[in-house]
Amino acid sequence: MSSHYDHQKGLLITAIGGLTLTVDIPLIRLADGGAWTIMLLRTGTTFVAAMVIWSVWRALSRNAPPLIPGWSGLIVAICYGLTGITFVTAVYHTSTADLVFILAFNTVFAGLLSWIFLRERPRLVTIAAMAIMILGVLVIVGGSVGTGKLFGDFMALCSAFFIAVAITISRASGKDMGFTSLVGVLLPLGLAAFMVSGEGFHVNAPWWIVFNGAIIMPISFFCLAAGPKYISGAEVAMFYLLETVLAPVWVWMIFAEAPTRNSLIGGAILIVTLVVHSLWQLHDGRKRRVDFAVHHPV
Repeated sequence: MSSHYDHQKGLLITAIGGLTLTVDIPLIRLADGGAWTIMLLRTGTTFVAAMVIWSVWRALSRNAPPLIPGWSGLIVAICYGLTGITFVTAVYHTSTADLVFILAFNTVFAGLLSWIFLRERPRLVTIAAMAIMILGVLVIVGGSVGTGKLFGDFMALCSAFFIAVAITISRASGKDMGFTSLVGVLLPLGLAAFMVSGEGFHVNAPWWIVFNGAIIMPISFFCLAAGPKYISGAEVAMFYLLETVLAPVWVWMIFAEAPTRNSLIGGAILIVTLVVHSLWQLHDGRKRRVDFAVHHPV
């Protein structure tokens, strides 16, 4: 009964995180400012909110997770910091659809890194899914050649890679990294502060980005980081897909920015592959648990 309750709790927490994250890019766009100013406000408010939450948690309970758990935590924080820089840069240099579709590629990077460093050899089905997803990204990037979006697509790919490195190190260490991703914003915050001091403060609607950093980012980051405690990686991946599917829809509704044909084709390849592979993982996991229960009765 308890495990069933934990699973439902995990699904709810991760769904909240995934849904909340879908408005991140629209809010960045609505703020209508320079890239460095937006990065400064987004990371600054996220850091302040995280410190307030952590301080209250620590005051009320002895079980507050550490901000940076050891050397592995420091590397994870740096990876999330680099993700913050490359992500905001990508928002300004490519379309929302290209960005979120390419970010979904982090599952391929995570699989390859786990294979190389954690000796977790992927199943044949997973290798096939990776190959198909590589094809999907090539279709998207191929459509950006000559359009000026190639640099933005590359930044999105860098974001996907840094997220995968952070996830791999987190899994290898087994430590609680709930707040580490939020502390990692110090790196882009410092860089943005330096750049803004030189070029000036440029933003037309700062309340959107302040709301994003103070409310949206802490909720989405923390919920998505807490989810894997209760549900499988395949289920968490499904909720990350909410941003991939919904963010371009919100941007299309608000800004009338329609995805290109290549972006839609490549994105469809990525989404269908991820959904089918995640469903296969869930089915395979249930089958293994049933087989284990049959051969190892209590």
